[in-house]
Amino acid sequence: MWRVQLNKINYDEREYQAVKEVLDSGWISISEKTHSFEAAFSDFLGHDSGGSSKCLAVSNGTAALHIALLACGIGRGDEVITPALTFIADQNVTSLVGAENVLADITSMEDWSVDPDDIEARITPKTKAVMIVHYAGFACDMERITALCKKHKLLLIEDCAHSPGACYKNQPLGTFGDVSAFSFFANKNIATGEGGMVVTRNPELYEKMRLLRSHGMSVLSFDRYKGRAVSYDVEIPGLNYRIHEISSALGLVQLQKLNEANEKRKKLTEHYYKRLDDVSSVSIPYRFWARGKPNYHIMPVLLSGSADRAAVIESMKQDGIQTSIHYPAIKNFSAYKGKVNPAPKAEYVSEHELTLPLYPGMTFEDVDLVCDALIKSLQSQ
Repeated sequence: MWRVQLNKINYDEREYQAVKEVLDSGWISISEKTHSFEAAFSDFLGHDSGGSSKCLAVSNGTAALHIALLACGIGRGDEVITPALTFIADQNVTSLVGAENVLADITSMEDWSVDPDDIEARITPKTKAVMIVHYAGFACDMERITALCKKHKLLLIEDCAHSPGACYKNQPLGTFGDVSAFSFFANKNIATGEGGMVVTRNPELYEKMRLLRSHGMSVLSFDRYKGRAVSYDVEIPGLNYRIHEISSALGLVQLQKLNEANEKRKKLTEHYYKRLDDVSSVSIPYRFWARGKPNYHIMPVLLSGSADRAAVIESMKQDGIQTSIHYPAIKNFSAYKGKVNPAPKAEYVSEHELTLPLYPGMTFEDVDLVCDALIKSLQSQ
């Protein structure tokens, strides 16, 4: 159907072989591959004076966020400042633990990261945590955000669903928060279909999250399968947020390919810049961004206020180009109507943003096809 689709998984024979190894092992629930993936991810995030990151692989990125909030003791009566421009998982997990979402707006039309000034303006005595997302793989202003969290004694939760391999001033994203959450959904820079990672440097939080991941059980099923334990205790009420070995095996391969894949995304994005910089009805966020190294997760553009986005999407579809929107305004979802505060800049972006195809297997010719279709659709209005 598509001449250029929104995303394609970056798989080759290495992923197929990794899955075969798991199937041949006779055990597909959490065991050695998962432990290896967690260790490799910890090494990937690096070691510094603050120590190393303790990583737990989980069933998906939303599970990682949910476990983070539960382990941090966030619940009824608390407020969590969440991004106004993000996937709804941030607001959903906050609501599900009984806390109230307080939306922080984006910084500007050029910088769609959450605004530190707006975060600080929304802090109340009920605020317990700040949750931020590194939109499109571009780092938030972590120096200011970590400083204000320290000043107000707030927990910091990093939603890193978009950002594996990205940095802020040479420090990997995912190493700033009390807890960080990664997603390995099929469209992510590390794609395992489903899967996620929850990360902390706090041993107490790590132990809580380890128990929460698997029913609060003191011993995993694989340990009983191997005869290392006969029974188990349930130390706290927990959930089943375990990843499986197939996803972990895929994750190990994807992690090895990440730097090269992100570099390809960068070159493709730069070609988009060349093609679209002079198109007056299109602007590109983060175009002259300089807070570190992004990973170019998606290719968002902002259409002018006079452009008919629905017509652009349909015209590009007719030309075989798949597009998307990142993201609809939170206030418009049925579950959140009348329940969240206004965020006018983010809401404007939600009404005018368009996401163009971007994935490592694209070519410059594919980018040209996308840009030609976009320009054609705008000129026809």
